[in-house]
Amino acid sequence: MSDKKVDHEWKKQAREEAEKLSSEKTDRAPGQPPEASFPVIVSSFVAQALIALGEMESPVDGKRTQDLDAAKFSIDMLQMLGDKTEGNLAEEEKQMLENSLYDLRMRYVRASS
Repeated sequence: MSDKKVDHEWKKQAREEAEKLSSEKTDRAPGQPPEASFPVIVSSFVAQALIALGEMESPVDGKRTQDLDAAKFSIDMLQMLGDKTEGNLAEEEKQMLENSLYDLRMRYVRASS
């Protein structure tokens, strides 16, 4: 039961962040990458981990394959990012990182068992 709650909360958070990003005015042309920011880098590692866990299709070949070593690497990179930025993040950034790490770790445990 708690697994569904975690998944639901993560999806809700991701949806809210996407809506916030889409509602912000940008000066970039279509097809250009977003402005570098902490949420973008966290989202990038989360996506890499989800792809490696086989929960998202690979953008390269459109397939879902599981590579637990690659998933662990992405999770470890997020943890390192959190360690190196400790005390320098806004509360929303800190919560985003903590929630992402918790969710990915739970998904990793389920995938590896």
